[in-house]
Amino acid sequence: MATLILPCEWIKNWEKSGKLKFVQLCKELTEKTDHGSEIRDIQAALYEVCWQVVQGNLKLDLVVSALGDMMELRDDMPSILADVFSTLDLETAALEEKIKRDHYTQLVGACLFFVPDAILKERLDPETLESLGLIKQAHQFNQKIVKIKTKLFYKQQKFNLLREENEGYAKLITELGQDLSGNITSHLVLESIKSLIGCFNLDPNRVLDIILEVYESRSDQDEFFLSLIKSYMCEPLTLCHILGFKFKFYQEPNEETPKSLYHIAAALLHHHLIELEDLYVHLMPVDATIIEEHKRDISEAKQIARKLVMVVLPSEKSEDKDKEKEKEEEKNDKPPDNQKLGLLEALLRIGDWHHAQRIMDQMPSFYASSHKAIALALCQLVHLTVEPLYRRAGLPKGARGCVIHPLRNKGAPRPAESFEDLRRDTFSMICYLGPHLSHDAILFAKIVRLGKGFMKEYQSDSRSDVKEKMETLLSCFLSIADQVLLPALSLMECNACMSEELWGLFKLFPYQHRYRLYGQWKNETYTSHPLLVKVKAQTVERAKYIMKRLTKENVKQSGRQIGKLSHSNPTILFDYMLSQIQWYDNLIVPVVDSLKYLTSLNYDVLAYCIIEALANPEKEKMKHDDTTISSWLQSLASLCGAVFRKYPIELAGLLQYVTNQLKAGKSFDLLILKEVVQKMAGIEITDEMTSEQLEAMTGGEQLKAEGGYFGQIRNTKKSSQRLKDVLLDHELALPLCLLMAQQRNGVVFLEGGEKHLKLVGHLYDQCHDTLVQFGGFLASNLSTEDYIKRVPSIDILCNQFHTPHDAAFFLSRPMYAHQILSRYDELKKAEKGNRQQQKAHKYVAACEQVMTPVHEAVVSLHPARVWDDLRPQFYATFWSLTMYDLAVPHSAYEREVNKLKVQIKAIEENPEIPMNKKKKEKERCTALQEKLQEEEKKQLEHVQRVLHRLKLEKDNWLMAKSTKNETITKFLQLCLFPRCIFSSIDAVYCARFVELVHQQKTPNFCTLLCYDRVFSAIIYTVASCTENESHRYGRFLCCMLETVTRWHSDRATYEKECVNYPGFLTIFRATGFDGGNKADQLDYENFRHVVHKWHYMLTKASVHCLETGDYTHIRNILIVLTKILPCYPKVLNLGQALECRVHKICLEEKDKRPDLYALAMGYSGRLKGQKVHMVPENEFHHKEQPARSSTPANQQNGPGSTGKPATTTSKTEEGTSEDGDRGKDKSQGNTKPVNKANSAAAKVTTSNGNGALNSTKAVKERDDKEKSGKEKKEKKEKTPGSTPETKAENRREKQRDERAGKEERVAREGKEKTPKADREKLKAEEKGSKDDKAKAGNGEPMEPPRERDAIKESKSKEKGDRIAVAGSLKSPVPRLESAESERDHKRRKLDSHSSPSHSSSVKDNSNEPKESTSKHHANYNSVTRSKSREREMEKKDSDNTRSKEKKEEKDRKERKRDALNELETSLESKRRKDENGMNSSKNSKSTSPSCDSPLSAEKEKIKRPKSSSKEKAESVKPERTSSGGKKESRHDKEKSEKKEKRDSSGGKEEKKHHKSSDKHR
Repeated sequence: MATLILPCEWIKNWEKSGKLKFVQLCKELTEKTDHGSEIRDIQAALYEVCWQVVQGNLKLDLVVSALGDMMELRDDMPSILADVFSTLDLETAALEEKIKRDHYTQLVGACLFFVPDAILKERLDPETLESLGLIKQAHQFNQKIVKIKTKLFYKQQKFNLLREENEGYAKLITELGQDLSGNITSHLVLESIKSLIGCFNLDPNRVLDIILEVYESRSDQDEFFLSLIKSYMCEPLTLCHILGFKFKFYQEPNEETPKSLYHIAAALLHHHLIELEDLYVHLMPVDATIIEEHKRDISEAKQIARKLVMVVLPSEKSEDKDKEKEKEEEKNDKPPDNQKLGLLEALLRIGDWHHAQRIMDQMPSFYASSHKAIALALCQLVHLTVEPLYRRAGLPKGARGCVIHPLRNKGAPRPAESFEDLRRDTFSMICYLGPHLSHDAILFAKIVRLGKGFMKEYQSDSRSDVKEKMETLLSCFLSIADQVLLPALSLMECNACMSEELWGLFKLFPYQHRYRLYGQWKNETYTSHPLLVKVKAQTVERAKYIMKRLTKENVKQSGRQIGKLSHSNPTILFDYMLSQIQWYDNLIVPVVDSLKYLTSLNYDVLAYCIIEALANPEKEKMKHDDTTISSWLQSLASLCGAVFRKYPIELAGLLQYVTNQLKAGKSFDLLILKEVVQKMAGIEITDEMTSEQLEAMTGGEQLKAEGGYFGQIRNTKKSSQRLKDVLLDHELALPLCLLMAQQRNGVVFLEGGEKHLKLVGHLYDQCHDTLVQFGGFLASNLSTEDYIKRVPSIDILCNQFHTPHDAAFFLSRPMYAHQILSRYDELKKAEKGNRQQQKAHKYVAACEQVMTPVHEAVVSLHPARVWDDLRPQFYATFWSLTMYDLAVPHSAYEREVNKLKVQIKAIEENPEIPMNKKKKEKERCTALQEKLQEEEKKQLEHVQRVLHRLKLEKDNWLMAKSTKNETITKFLQLCLFPRCIFSSIDAVYCARFVELVHQQKTPNFCTLLCYDRVFSAIIYTVASCTENESHRYGRFLCCMLETVTRWHSDRATYEKECVNYPGFLTIFRATGFDGGNKADQLDYENFRHVVHKWHYMLTKASVHCLETGDYTHIRNILIVLTKILPCYPKVLNLGQALECRVHKICLEEKDKRPDLYALAMGYSGRLKGQKVHMVPENEFHHKEQPARSSTPANQQNGPGSTGKPATTTSKTEEGTSEDGDRGKDKSQGNTKPVNKANSAAAKVTTSNGNGALNSTKAVKERDDKEKSGKEKKEKKEKTPGSTPETKAENRREKQRDERAGKEERVAREGKEKTPKADREKLKAEEKGSKDDKAKAGNGEPMEPPRERDAIKESKSKEKGDRIAVAGSLKSPVPRLESAESERDHKRRKLDSHSSPSHSSSVKDNSNEPKESTSKHHANYNSVTRSKSREREMEKKDSDNTRSKEKKEEKDRKERKRDALNELETSLESKRRKDENGMNSSKNSKSTSPSCDSPLSAEKEKIKRPKSSSKEKAESVKPERTSSGGKKESRHDKEKSEKKEKRDSSGGKEEKKHHKSSDKHR
């Protein structure tokens, strides 16, 4: 009020000028007309003046006179002043200063003469009035006010109630109940009502109540009554109260509110005669009760679900039933009905959606629509809104549909004319319905059809201006599908039609949208509503019931039950079924068969459920032992293959899942792709194929399908077409191939870090097999255009996509074949010529056109030096051909044709088959027979063309720039080995290709050398294979051995297929030498020696692998041995050696590693079966009888000896070191055959870089030395060392070592500087230095120079002897008896001097090769340190300890040692006599014959000087010993025995001195 503040000058000069100015101000304020604001200003001015009086600033009489003057300004001035006094009254009453209150009282008292008492009594407080004397007592005054208020407002006037004066009301009811069809309007009736109220003094509120009652009974007359009430009613609140009293009357228990009351309330709300908020408070129950009830419903539903899932005992069941009965009895006393829901239903019926929506918003979600009446009312409203649009865009052709009449209510939602209109009200109404759309299946179908209509528009309309609107509408339809359609389907009882209708919409969505919807449906929808919680529990219970009873016998009945259950709740059902299949894989077949009653939507949901189960992060994809893939994943993969093949389910999601897993570097799920391709396309990947199946796989597509697989592949045309379409539509074909090819190495280097080696191997195999299978599927199913369009060129595949070369060629191979054939067809059409020769030329031309770019592209795949030996043309030819191109499997075609003939005969003879069926089957078999014969003819022509092309190309395949050894090495490394382990057919292809290159007489290709490298070094290859690669490698070796065995078994075959072939030359004089000289060819007998040597090397490698104890080595060699069993072992003693080792594995692994035990037992059994086909060694290759019968038996028994003639080695070795030979030929043009044989014999002991071709004689004599050394060791285990003689000997030995190392370095440097022709001398010198070093390392004294010269002379004589008898050389026959001590002696010697590259030899007494003590190094060096250095260091340590022993003990041991030495001397002299007796025959024997060995190249010699020098020393040393007849001195023997003793017992000391010995080296 204090907005106007009077100036201080006015207050100070009040008498003079202030009063006049104040009155003037008030006059101005009263004259102003500002719609009430002038009164506030006057009040403010009066309040200011009065407040100055209360403060004591102005005199009372002066102010009173001024106020008196102002009373004339306005009529209501006393009332305005009274308001000011009222305000001051409240303010001063609260003040503590009594003087101010007194001033106020005096002011009011002074103004009483111009302010009426009545006004003051209205405004002022009773206490103030009492102090002014206007009333006597404030207390009495207050009582009087209360009485008056009660009388006025609360006391009912007793006039004319219905029971007292009913005439007026009777007339009123008559007036309202009259016939309203005529010209009677609400205005006329209202006038009559007014007259009745006035005449009969009726209560207006009661009249209103009666109007509502009549309206309720005549609810069809909405228009009349609503206009009447609108005209009659003065205040909405009064009407609301009257309605509220009506609703309250029905809120008693067991009372039901009439629908008519809900109707009039809804109508009044709709026409805004009352407000919802005013009426809502009168309705029951309150919102809090509704929320509690909803929560209670959910908890009860969850409890029911829990009970259904739990296993309940019978006693507990009866208790539960009693409790349920009690609850039902309690429910019998019905609570009052829900008036809010009744009003909501009435609103929906009349179409007042906005008020209805406001009521629904007050309640929990879907609470209102869970009541069927409300849901149906809302459905009806939706029907009305979508009707016009449905008629235009949703109605199927030919359907009429029932006509729905629109509401007469103008305020109802407007019907939708376009899809955009649906966003106005329809979508929100449908969303409020939620799962309860299930009550109206027709509306469900309408909404789905509208969705289909929209999707057609969406897909066809590509205008950018409407794109955004369409996207919004699409998201709306997706939301409707998620929140309404799918939950509603769950509540429908097995309505297959609705499921199919819904699929009609869903199939228009991409699978990403569909799977998102299914995920929401499965994981979230069932928790949103109590009904859905119950439905889920009931579905699970029913699914359990069905699955318990599902068997192969009752598939049909169970399938129908599963179908019924799946129509409504597929996600829950499939989730449970998949969980059962993951546990019990024997359910897969009956489950797959039982799924035939599913709808299309259910199949799609099944695909999603399978993917979700596969991607479950809580499940481990490995078993607990971390060595195998979990069984649940294998079961799901099998199910995938079976289900996707049998039923038309979309594959895109599953294939994309596998692709994404590969992108993430996870290869477990490739198992799924493997199963899907196998089942859908009928392409099996197995390494357990029989030879007949493998032969069939080399033919055409028809032969493959008929004879190449374990199961007959039928009816895969449709399923493989579906798979192909999905891969092409979603562009997944090439990405999957590339990802698999890249993932093979990822499995090992990225994914397999902490995984078990067995599992890594399994995953690698799975990845590789799936790639082969998938690539085969693409090659056979994609059209030529599709394939060529998708697969890039070989250089892009390898360089840009980093695809391994073998996989890249595997993918490109079909493309080359397609291109060549299409080009060939074009050339044939262009020039018509039927002659075979013309066709062949055209084929060659087509090949050149297609393959020339490939030849250029492959150059970038390898370094330039590779192409010095192999031509790109040869490389591309090898990788681009297949078995289909090389040979026609005539026997396989014949076999399948005969099968069909038998089948036709059986059909004819079967009387049970109906005639029409017989006819169809016979026609089918005959057509198949004709197809196979046509295919065989076509392949035969193709193979002839290919062989003609190869014949023309072969001269340019191999260059002559490097040695034969280098060429073969690169061929093996880049072609043969990578491809032979790629697939079983590739393994056969590699073997056949080598044979073909040989048969074509390809220049510069040494067949002998190739075979030797393959058979001589299998340890490292076997050790690095996975399980499946071992199968393929074994098959490759088997095919190679088949060829060798064929040549070995028959002289005529050998002479026909090998003699005069360049591949069997053993010496080359010039680049173009054609091998015409018979002496340059390997003859038949020598070839048999070579084959025996290869068998020996295989045995040696096998024994080594079996004795390592390593899981991978043992498993792989057993697989390889099983595969090569038809061709190996053929020699009895080798077979016995293997049998013994395998038997040992069986005993050791029985309880440790059962899979190895099973493999070993299987092989052992089959090996015993092969024994009847084995022959003694002298039958396998011709051997010469020894000079004396005292030859030790262990010279033949097992791989310890091979007995090969010198001629063989001399010639083959010449072929190996080609460069040296060429140099000789140029410098010594008149070289005679004698000299050639001499030089070759001199080379024999040095050219063998990896020790694969050890000398028979060297091995035997090394055996003798080892055995004698070990006998001495046993006898002198306690002999003390550290005598003055031994110390002196140590010093001398050290000097010799240093001298030997120096000579070796000088020899190596000289060799690098000297020309090739002069290297023979250096080799001899190097031999000598290495021999010294090896002897020093073994504790033997060095020979004096004169002795060494004498040995050289004796060697040269031996060479001459060898030449004389070269034509008729044979291996020695074993002595039948030998001393046990000698055998032990030789066995130990062989163990300590085994070949570096194959660290195992033979136990002669049992025909078993024994593992060497030397270890394999990672870079393929067997001997990684010089033993002489290690022994020297150990010897120093032992000398220090022995020097502290007592002298008496030394003397005693010295005497004992003398006695033992005498015994040993006698034994040694006897053995040497035996050996000297055999010298005439032994001196003519060579080392083992061969072309070369895998690491015999000069580069390898340079890389491994120490290992090779030791090896050479070991091979030369026995010859020196035997020819010179040298005896060891007493101290030498002591020294060697001490070293051997320390070598066997001081392993730990070796490790300690490893670093120091390396430095010393």
